[in-house]
Order: sequence, then C-alpha cells, then structure tokens
Amino acid sequence: MNRLIKIDKTSDILPAYRQTPIALLLEYHNLNKPFDDYNDAQLLVGMCMDNRNHLNIPDNFSFIIRSGGANLKYSEFKVSYAISIGGIKHIALIGHNNCGMSNLKARKDEFIKGMINNAGWSKQKATSHFVKYEVKFEIGNEIDFILSETKRLRLKYPKICIAPMLYKVEDRRLYLINEN
Repeated sequence: MNRLIKIDKTSDILPAYRQTPIALLLEYHNLNKPFDDYNDAQLLVGMCMDNRNHLNIPDNFSFIIRSGGANLKYSEFKVSYAISIGGIKHIALIGHNNCGMSNLKARKDEFIKGMINNAGWSKQKATSHFVKYEVKFEIGNEIDFILSETKRLRLKYPKICIAPMLYKVEDRRLYLINEN
C-alpha cells in the first residue's frame, strides 16, 4: 500500500489532475467539497461492482461503469460511447483492496458450491463455468492491475486523461496510485 497517495487536502492532488474533474472527484469524495449542480457528466468512473464501494459525488457528475475488478476490457464500447457521445475527456479508474477478483483460484470451491446451492447448477456445469472464465477475470494484485489497465486504456484513448486510483474499503477513501 506504499504506492498510494493519500488525499487529505487539495494540494495532495497531483498537478496533472488539478483543475480537472478528477480533482473534483477527490475533493467531493475525500474532502467533503459541497456539491455543485451538474446537467452533464464530467468524467467516466470505472470501478469494481463490489457493494462495499460507494462514491460521495453529486448527481449527474459522472458516468459509472461497474465491472468486477474495475476491468473495463469487456466494456470498451461503453467507454467509447461515453467519450464520443458523452464528450468525456477524463476517466477515474478505481480499484479497491480486498477485491474478490484477485486470487480467484483460492475461491474456486466456494464459487462452485455457491453456483450449485444458489443457482441450481450441477457441479460439472459450475466447474466448467469457473474454469472457462477465471482466466479472463482474474486481476492479480489490485494496484498492479489498475496500473496495467490504465496503461492499456491510455494507449487505446491517447487524448483522454486517465487517473489510476484505489478505494480502501476500511476507510472508504480514494487514493491516487503513484505510477513511478
């Protein structure tokens, strides 16, 4: 976690993100900046679907795509739509600690049992499903994944400002990830 940049005051925000919707996101969420009114989204937030993650932001401030592990690989059309039609020029890519998409293999038995008990699947069908998709959705280390996903998205959308962040579940705060 030493790769995280704590945001306790406006001056903690990296210069590249100051005076942008990314700075506003950090100010609203971490610094309790009073909400402004928005008619149009100012940025796209890509974040995990985990129910423990909640952003403190004004209505209409952002588009939000929630996907396991904040993996936007399978949501690229939605990202492109937000950029092309929504006019988005900034993306906050937010992973979180203790993500269920990290170390999926350790949860294989629990996953299979859950699909049998909760979905009514056979053990064979549940096992096959896990084996087919685990490799696609495993993110590994949360910070490393967010950095690699940020790099991938920057190559795909070179004119878009993309900020890698981590949401710490225990304190419910956003941290910038140091890319150096």
